[in-house]
Amino acid sequence: MGRYILRRLLQAIPLLVIVSLVIFVLLQSAGDPLATMGGRVPPRAADRERLRRQLGLDQPMMTQYLFWLIGNDWWQFDRDGDGEPETYGTRHGVLRGDFGISIVTKTPALELIMQRLPNTLLLMVTSEIVVLAFALLTGVISAVKQYSLTDNVLTGFSFVTFSMPIFLIAFGLMYVFAVKFREWNLPYFPTISSPSQANNLRELIWYMTLPVLTLSIGSVAAYSRYIRSNMLEAINADYIRTARSKGLTERTILYRHAFKNAALPLATLIGLDIPFFLGGAVVTERIFAWPGLGRLFIDHLGRLDYSVIMGLLILITAAVVIFQLLTDLAYTMLDPRIRYT
Repeated sequence: MGRYILRRLLQAIPLLVIVSLVIFVLLQSAGDPLATMGGRVPPRAADRERLRRQLGLDQPMMTQYLFWLIGNDWWQFDRDGDGEPETYGTRHGVLRGDFGISIVTKTPALELIMQRLPNTLLLMVTSEIVVLAFALLTGVISAVKQYSLTDNVLTGFSFVTFSMPIFLIAFGLMYVFAVKFREWNLPYFPTISSPSQANNLRELIWYMTLPVLTLSIGSVAAYSRYIRSNMLEAINADYIRTARSKGLTERTILYRHAFKNAALPLATLIGLDIPFFLGGAVVTERIFAWPGLGRLFIDHLGRLDYSVIMGLLILITAAVVIFQLLTDLAYTMLDPRIRYT
């Protein structure tokens, strides 16, 4: 097992390098980050040229990528043509923990990301718990009561919610539970949410309700359909009929035998979903002004803040690699037939 984990981690290194290079090249073609220097007024031409030299943006693209990856404190250039090499804007590179300085806030990009990460994790973990709880419940009930009225109602609701775009779900929830509840003199939920506004756990739950519901409704629909399909395949298998012939109770058959085997493909779906929650559910955080990674990404993407954007995308890429590894390891616990040697 240890050799398998080590091999997977070593395989991830060239993958991360290739992904980072592709993202870097795409961002370079998106525009000039010094056009407004993250502000609303363009800088003077002389200041812009000076900053371009200081930040190394006057160098070829691959040289800029090496600056970003391993730093520029080891490489000097004669930028002003006086015969003396200079090193401006010295940085140590991503491999040594330096993601650069944000041109918007003038603070380290990694510091900005770490400030927002707890808020996104809070929203992500809560939403994933809600999704799993309701998806497992509705998926198993639909499978056990196949083609019944309950199954038809749950299936119809799943199709409707799964086909709705997330911004429509968000605005619909805001209209009903914020606008209309206020008109009806009922306790209404806030449309702008932030954990910093909460003074206690009760207020935190109150602020998180609408963003969590927005993230969860579509995922519950997708997960429940997946669980229903896997459960139907499992309960019609030969080993389930053998278990029934031995006189085992239906509860034991469902939860000890059928569900455990049906959960194996679900682990793959969860392992793929969790890293993308780290993207901060960009639309949801933007609509509810939730101060997480998704909102940070949108705010700095509009100003071409390369350091912050690259840091966020590399963080998500690393999370995908790590959670896929954890998913593979979870297979060994769910299915004893799987062994990594």
